[in-house]
Amino acid sequence: MTNVTVVGTQWGDEGKGKIVDWLSLRADLVARFQGGHNAGHTIVLNKKVFKLSLLPSGIIRKKPSIIGNGVVIDPWALINEIKKIEKQGLKITPKLLKISSKASLILPYHQKLDELRENAKGNNKIGTTGRGIGPAYEDKVGRRSIRVCDLYNKDSRKIQLSAAITHHNTILKGLNEKPIQTAYINKILSKIAPIIKPYVHNTMDLIISANKLGKNVLFEGAQGTMLDIDHGTYPYVTSSNTVASQAATGSGIGPSLIHNVLGITKAYTTRVGNGPFPTEQNNSTGKLLGKIGHEFGVVTGRKRRCGWFDAVMVHYAIKLSGVNGIALTKLDVLDTFKEIKICVGYKLNNKISKSVPETYLEMNKLQPVYKVLKGWQSSTQKCKRFNDLPANAKKYIKSIEKLIECPVSMISTSPEREDTILIKDPFK
Repeated sequence: MTNVTVVGTQWGDEGKGKIVDWLSLRADLVARFQGGHNAGHTIVLNKKVFKLSLLPSGIIRKKPSIIGNGVVIDPWALINEIKKIEKQGLKITPKLLKISSKASLILPYHQKLDELRENAKGNNKIGTTGRGIGPAYEDKVGRRSIRVCDLYNKDSRKIQLSAAITHHNTILKGLNEKPIQTAYINKILSKIAPIIKPYVHNTMDLIISANKLGKNVLFEGAQGTMLDIDHGTYPYVTSSNTVASQAATGSGIGPSLIHNVLGITKAYTTRVGNGPFPTEQNNSTGKLLGKIGHEFGVVTGRKRRCGWFDAVMVHYAIKLSGVNGIALTKLDVLDTFKEIKICVGYKLNNKISKSVPETYLEMNKLQPVYKVLKGWQSSTQKCKRFNDLPANAKKYIKSIEKLIECPVSMISTSPEREDTILIKDPFK
């Protein structure tokens, strides 16, 4: 029995959906442990494209899937996503999907506050998706969150709702906005409660039981390490911990059950929203990377910012999560480039550093130091083995391994599941 935790090592959008889909065939249970419907995972199966936000990626392979307690859930968004996937021919049954009774809910006032606050920041916007993720996590930390279990306990719901609405109405009053009506929130909660009840479960016990039976569990994260609330480019980050240790907290298990950590790493770098990006290419190179890589957000449709691979940042992410191996994705996007750059250090105040700065202000000032490699200018798609890759592609990968001090376990050369080179199986 081996459990694998999947995390992104950049700013998200690394291609976790495809890799989790590929790994799910080797897993007996898939558990999503943080984030909300601000995440976006794209999976291509039999030329059919599935776009997921809340549902764990393993569900496409009909693997029992869990939405853990570390996730914040918009129940209406979840039901709409289930309906959308079912229209594509996959029935989402309560046997297939389980929702933690301890997960916190995203309610309409969270989304409203998210939009109001983001708009009020003017030029200092964080670049959130406006889905209410941040305010929902704030309520969770503030101990006024409405959890899934509160839907079915009128007493606890009354107490929690009173605390939440008192808090938020104070803020809305200061913004000259209409107050939240308790009766309305109670009405919509009472309506949604029976719809999601069949999926609600003590998911912690499910995972622990699976371990006792010697089954493989795949823990799926969302976003990326550099968006982690503690360790990312604060304040241009998400509202949850995106590192591997969150797999334990967000699923209700002990850290000893996290065996292998696979870091999903794009062969170049992208970012959605505002914040520092040392290797960003605001030029024809960036545009070409975006065009070839189809770099648009799954959730928002926003164009992603593109740049060269940042080995300093990925090395930092690997240390944070104790990554055992990386899955290098979108290698094929680089197939046509004559030369390819890797950031090997940062120059700040005439000094070279190989550490990620603590503040985004410092990160905005630094200049990347590049190592330039020759491109391979031939297709990597359909390559089934590492030795099938062009010589310069292999040199590029070996350079990355050395710089980030972590082996490449898998290589993805297209969105198709079969275009994956396995070097070391994370489940072994």
